[in-house]
Amino acid sequence: MLALRHTKGLKRARHGAGSVRRRGGPLQALLLANARYWPTVAPSVRSELARWQRATTEIDDAHLRDLAQAKLADECFNAEVAATLATRAPARMRSRATRAIVALEVQFDYLDGRTEPAIDDPIAGRDKLFETFVGALAPDVPGSHAPAPTGGGGDSDRSYLQALSATTREQFGALPAAQTVAPFAYEAVRRCAEAQTHLHAAATLGDRELERWARQAAQGSELEWQTYLAGGASSVLAAHALIAAAADAGTTAADAQALDRAYVAIGAVITILDSLVDRRADLASGEPGFVRLLDEDERGVEQMLRALIAEALARVREAPQADHHAMTLAGVAAYYMTHPGARDTRALASAVRRELAPTIWPAFAVMRGWRAAKSVRALIESSAKRFPTAPGQCPGA
Repeated sequence: MLALRHTKGLKRARHGAGSVRRRGGPLQALLLANARYWPTVAPSVRSELARWQRATTEIDDAHLRDLAQAKLADECFNAEVAATLATRAPARMRSRATRAIVALEVQFDYLDGRTEPAIDDPIAGRDKLFETFVGALAPDVPGSHAPAPTGGGGDSDRSYLQALSATTREQFGALPAAQTVAPFAYEAVRRCAEAQTHLHAAATLGDRELERWARQAAQGSELEWQTYLAGGASSVLAAHALIAAAADAGTTAADAQALDRAYVAIGAVITILDSLVDRRADLASGEPGFVRLLDEDERGVEQMLRALIAEALARVREAPQADHHAMTLAGVAAYYMTHPGARDTRALASAVRRELAPTIWPAFAVMRGWRAAKSVRALIESSAKRFPTAPGQCPGA
């Protein structure tokens, strides 16, 4: 069974979601996050998304401008979810953490679309595009006036990417534990960029180069190359968690390392679930999804995911504010388990819910309600033939 390289991780992980119990448990963490999010984080997220929507109008190339605007319109939910991690930041630093997180997520989502098409040099060309993303959290950002990295993008969108990067650098650099956290945050964005680069390049180069890189990069991670690759591809979430941690002056290097380890495993769960719910659409479009790399039947994938979730929870228990991160894992799992594509994997969805019970139950109910409300709103807007979403307004918000 593919998932972990060492059985030690599996043995320590066999406690289930219910064993994560600190300061009231994940349910209390969920309630606290909501109490902080709506009055202190959500307004900042909306303001930042509107800001970056306005910034896209400065992109000269019509195709790239349309891509940037479409990403903001279609995927701004990613920034909203990422910003929930800012709820664990102290109140006086919460706005800075939110601005840094939103700018990094907006840049990541844009680059994800920017690097999908074929590029003449599949690896080096994509590495160049990710320069501003990686540079946003480079270790030389102890102060808020560190210069933004050059490079990244083409002439038309370079200013847009540099502005996103500079905002993340400035806001992150002003956080009290930025110097302590920066090496780990940099590792997270570097890992994310390299994984994304090699995944997109596989469409041109095939999977052999992808596997070669992932096997080498996974050394020392206690993960097999496929699960390390999956965790790397979603490591922007690790960077967000580390930005939030940098807002707390008491965060230590050990705390940051534990967070990064936890979010590599959480990211692997996210990538695999995302690929599973999109499998039918990927097959229809002729685009092979991540699950092609797992070389497992449905039962094998289920066992792998259960082991990976258990490992993620074990790593979460070693991180500060463990309940918050257990809640984050349950929330993203609930998001995918309520996705229409999850109907094709009912047995696997049930296994994931069992592994995360009872933590996932409130998140699952919230996500089902959110999806139902979103469907009703889409139906109403369609029947009323309303105009497209206004700039800066997130669909379904």
